Amino acid sequence: METFSHDLHSLFNQLGMNSSKESIEGFIRDHNLKQDETIAQADFWQPAQRRFLKESIAEDADWCEVIDQLDALLRK
Repeated sequence: METFSHDLHSLFNQLGMNSSKESIEGFIRDHNLKQDETIAQADFWQPAQRRFLKESIAEDADWCEVIDQLDALLRK
């Protein structure tokens, strides 16, 4: 059985983004979600990133918990 770490670092890797602590903090500082916007609707994602987020949420994939965590961080 394979086990994967589903944390912000691994999510950023999965999205093809720099996953250093500084880069994640900078991304969260520089981006935010509008009140009625879902994380997958945000205009700062590339199409493949948007598709991954949307599919992960729709399929209730293992990534959902950390995607929800990022969603919450982008609303502060």
